[in-house]
Formats: sequence, C-alpha cells, structure tokens
Amino acid sequence: MFEKKIKITVLDAAVLLIVAAAGIYLAYRIQAGLQYRWHWSAIPQYLFRFDTVAGSWKPNMLILGLLTTIRLSIWAALLATIIGTVMGLLRVSSGLFNRLIGGTYVEIVRNLPPLVLVFIFYFFIGDQILPALGAERLVSGLSGSGRSLLEVLFAPPALLVPFLSALLTLAVFEGAYMTEIVRSGIQSIETGQWEAAAALGFTKSQQMRHIVLPQAVQRILPPLAGQFISTIKDSAIVSVISIQELTFQGMELMATTYFTFEIWITITGLYLLLTLSCSLAVERLEIRLRKGRTFGHN
Repeated sequence: MFEKKIKITVLDAAVLLIVAAAGIYLAYRIQAGLQYRWHWSAIPQYLFRFDTVAGSWKPNMLILGLLTTIRLSIWAALLATIIGTVMGLLRVSSGLFNRLIGGTYVEIVRNLPPLVLVFIFYFFIGDQILPALGAERLVSGLSGSGRSLLEVLFAPPALLVPFLSALLTLAVFEGAYMTEIVRSGIQSIETGQWEAAAALGFTKSQQMRHIVLPQAVQRILPPLAGQFISTIKDSAIVSVISIQELTFQGMELMATTYFTFEIWITITGLYLLLTLSCSLAVERLEIRLRKGRTFGHN
C-alpha cells in the first residue's frame, strides 16, 4: 500500500493566510491598543540558565515544569491504562456484580468535575493515606542516590506527597475514559470469534486471553495513545495544588515578571511541541497497525 501524498489546496492556503493574518492583527492590537511592550529577549533565561559553578547550561523554571508534566503524564497514563484494563474487563464480564463495579466507577468519575477529584485526592490521600502508609518516613530513609533517582522519576522528596496525589487523581480520571475504550474494543470483536473459540473447547477466560484480547489490542491502541495526549493536557489542572508542572511554573513567572503574553505564548508552544509530537507518533502507530492488518488479511 502506498501512503497518500499530502496536497495543499487553494482552500488550505486561504485558511492558513487567514489564520496568519488574524495572528498578526492580534499582536498589533495587543501592542497598539493595550500599549503592551514585548519582552521576548527575557524568555530564554527562563528556559535554560548557565550554571557558573558547573560551567554548563541547566534547565530553568519552564523546562523544569515541562519535565514534571512529562513525568506526571507518563506515570498517570500507565496507571490509568492498568485501571482502564481491569475496569474494562469488569464492564464486559458475565457477572452482574463485576459489571456494576465497572459501571459505577465510570459513571461517578465521568460525571464529577476533575477539579473536585483533585481536591478530594489531595486532602484525603495526601493528608491521610500516604502519611499513614509511612511515605514520608520511607523517603527520609533513602540514601543520596535513592533520593536522586526518586527526583528523576517522580519529584523531589519534599514534593513527593502532592505529586503522588496529583498522579492518582489523573490516573483515576483518565482511567474512566480508558475503561470505555477497552470495553468498546472488546465488544467490537465479532461474535463468531467467541463462538469459534468456544467450539475449540476454550473456557471463557481462555477465549478472552488467547482470542479476543490480542485482536482487541490492535483496535484500542490508537485511541489509548490518543487518551495519553488528553492526559498531558489535563495535567495542567493539578497546578491548583501547587504541583510544579508547566502551567504552575508559568503562573509563578507571570506573577513576578508581568510578562503575561510572552510567558503564556511560550507555554502554549511547549504544550504544542509535546502534544503534536505524540500525535505524530500515534499517527505512525495507526499506519503500522493498518498495514499489519492488511498484510494479515492477504
């Protein structure tokens, strides 16, 4: 199969020109109407700083916030995938109690504002559960290398509890949507596949494990990857509990420098860089899976 070549039509060119003109006009109105003075030359120092002691460049507030966003999104997506897979299997279970558990989880989470979930998890898990489990004592007992590894993978020890609260909040919230992706993927498998597996003597669990799930995985991987992009965007909401991700760092900088437009435009660019990269990866994944299915049919 040959990939389609991208063609730019007259309409596409006209839309791009309109968007560009609107951007130029908006920038002009900000400068002329609001008498706003741009300070783009100050932005690079908030991305990277030169460490005179080490003699090298190191990430500054915005890049550190971006790295926290990436860590938070990756861990939340992994945990949400686990939750979504388990709950998705419960949703298609033959047992009424299992279906009730999966359905209740989905309906409650999807019908609650994420901001409410953020505060529930922060005050309940952060103030009650994690201290009761001895998370702070465990962190304080780590060696120097252990603390460094913890900071690279998660967050600095002093910010670990709020980070874990934010991670669990995002995982539970995104897991509800991943549950429906898994459920729809399993239910999209033709009935004949189940019947053929049953005719071969497979039990219900063997049918699911050996026949249905391998086929469903190919169908649900692209939407699951797309949900990961949503996790990146939704991670901005945890800035309300002072998680030092990209949005929080931007608000801190804006409060001290008053470079409102420059900072928010830079943050927008960083989010776009991250999400568009993931979108391209998802697109490549869909193409490979589509080719695999085509060759398999042949």
